[in-house]
Amino acid sequence: MEIQSAVRSESAMESLEKQLSCPICLDMFTKPVVILPCQHNLCRGCANDLFESRNPYHYSGGTFRCPTCRHEVVLDRHGVFGLQRNLLVENIIDMYKQQQEGKGEAEEEVRKPEGGDQPRCREHEEEKINIYCVSCQTPTCSMCKVFGAHRDCEVAPLLAVYTTQKAELRSAVEQLAAGSAALQAAVAKMDDACTLIAESGERQRRRLGESLDLLYAILEERKGELLESIGREERDRVAALHGMAALHRQQLQLSAALQEKLTASMQTPSAASFLLVAKTLREEAQQAAVGAPPQGPKPGYESLDHLRVDTAEAQRLLAAMEFRREDQ
Repeated sequence: MEIQSAVRSESAMESLEKQLSCPICLDMFTKPVVILPCQHNLCRGCANDLFESRNPYHYSGGTFRCPTCRHEVVLDRHGVFGLQRNLLVENIIDMYKQQQEGKGEAEEEVRKPEGGDQPRCREHEEEKINIYCVSCQTPTCSMCKVFGAHRDCEVAPLLAVYTTQKAELRSAVEQLAAGSAALQAAVAKMDDACTLIAESGERQRRRLGESLDLLYAILEERKGELLESIGREERDRVAALHGMAALHRQQLQLSAALQEKLTASMQTPSAASFLLVAKTLREEAQQAAVGAPPQGPKPGYESLDHLRVDTAEAQRLLAAMEFRREDQ
């Protein structure tokens, strides 16, 4: 069982090393580690070498493809230095290296010969810690198991427990790395969603502006038509009144001329001469007097209040204007 556990532990460590290896140099990532837009990682040095090989004259940015998924990476004038660092992966690498170093030191410590610096038991100072109490979850010595506080406890070899717990810790590191990758993917999706929301908002603002501009154009066009209707009604009524006034002025002129003619005939000194034209003049005066009496405009003729537009319904519709959802 211990051999199988050690084999599984070694396999897990190899899997973790592959996850923490750069696809370009094939070694473990070296700091700083950068995140590509496709969420894959590269050493900054390897990323810079790849970028410069594709863009020898990168004065204003350039492109290269991710060696893992072939996604095209577009860089600005900052080059790879504009990419975000993956501090989480760097921290995991540090933890991994510390554990590997600690594992080597611990195994060396466990295998040290008598007289080395191996820790000694507090209860039996002459005894070195060489077993692990499974019941109490603590390292101890053989004397504690035989005569001391752990004589009734279950114990195991110190190195076997050390190897098992190291494997468990490595598994936890792998789970942490997997969770970190999922978190990075979720953050990337959120960033993409934010970008899409901003683009959609700009698109809707443009559509709203176009729709309202169309309403404005319709209102302006209708306003011009209604103003033309008012002007036409105004011109027609004024022209009619001007025509009636011209007829009355013509009648005034004829009446004035007839009055002068009658007055001149009345001043004729000869009775015979007066009587010769008196009948004719009297008939003309009677005909002029019998004509239709002058008429002014009808009451209210000057008012154009009937050309009133009721905008209450349109105002209500505009006030109630709201966005229409696609599912409605």
